[in-house]
Amino acid sequence: MKKVLRIGIAVICMACLIVGYYTYLSRRNATAKADENVELSEVQTIISKNFKNDYPATPRAVVKWYNRIISAYYAEDYDQAQLEKMADQARALMDDELLKYNPRDTYIASLNLEIQDYKNRKRTIVSATVSDSKEVQYKTVNGYECAFVSTYYFMREGSTYDRTYEDFCLRKDKNGNWKILTWRLSSEDKVNGY
Repeated sequence: MKKVLRIGIAVICMACLIVGYYTYLSRRNATAKADENVELSEVQTIISKNFKNDYPATPRAVVKWYNRIISAYYAEDYDQAQLEKMADQARALMDDELLKYNPRDTYIASLNLEIQDYKNRKRTIVSATVSDSKEVQYKTVNGYECAFVSTYYFMREGSTYDRTYEDFCLRKDKNGNWKILTWRLSSEDKVNGY
């Protein structure tokens, strides 16, 4: 009788272990699937981009990433720490000479003022279009490889819309990465025939 009782208890314990393990695996898989389905916000995507290991390969790609960052400044929700991380990402795309003239603290302070001005004016970047690859101009300037890229911004301020054009100059650094050296407003319609 004792032998039957021991076997019965052992069977019940084994069944509990199997059911418990099955429950654990089911919950773990459900959590993993839920994590896979969570999409990153634009701010999180920008902040999580690793420019050290995956730097944009072309001048156009650099300007596209820069445009994503500045568009997020004016349209997304974030806190000050996230803004600073996005600013650091934008600075990762800039040439050392530009960074020298724009120290991080000065850049972030200026950026905060500009973002506040945009919010006060209810202004945002609706879209940013970078010139086609065939329209990028490559030149050697003072011994440096440079690329010139035009960008068209479609802006909304309140209920009115406007276009802005900017010309970017990028310079190839010692690692072969294209970095933003400067940009300026342009009045010319150069981007994709607009």
